[in-house]
Amino acid sequence: MITVLRLDHRLGRDTRITTHVCLTARAFGADKVILSGERDKHIIESAESVVENWGGDFKVEYDPAAMKVIKEHKRNGYEIIHLTMYGKHVEDVIPEIRDNGRDKLIIVGGSRVPTEVYELADWNLSVTNQPHSEVAALAMCLHYMMDGEELNKTYTDGKMQIVPNNEHKEVVKKE
Repeated sequence: MITVLRLDHRLGRDTRITTHVCLTARAFGADKVILSGERDKHIIESAESVVENWGGDFKVEYDPAAMKVIKEHKRNGYEIIHLTMYGKHVEDVIPEIRDNGRDKLIIVGGSRVPTEVYELADWNLSVTNQPHSEVAALAMCLHYMMDGEELNKTYTDGKMQIVPNNEHKEVVKKE
């Protein structure tokens, strides 16, 4: 089980980036996103609509208490992975993370990341030690974690499916 925790969502300001965190988490193999910060029912509804139209059983939940979420997951045996540009390079430690069989809680930062997050994390991981997008960091981390297998994943239970085409958009709609 891979769960992504999006820290400190702010209404209005973070809507697009948090939506992209959810889309990326789903597309790259995570099972669930938990949003903390301000409650945003539109993001949850948007993610539910994507699952309904494109398939899968991905979930988005809201919990305002991010630290409680982290501590509960840690108590339940989850490996806590915090994505930060200050961490160890993901490619240096990913085999140890990917192959240990533990469930994962991947923490994606927000406006302010409390020091306690760094301390509770089993891994503070970076995809680069330069400023970058949390969406890019999540995609890269999940890609490494899935060993690239997520790129071939298809969902047969969706209402729509893209047919890869070099010349135009092609979407098959099921009724």
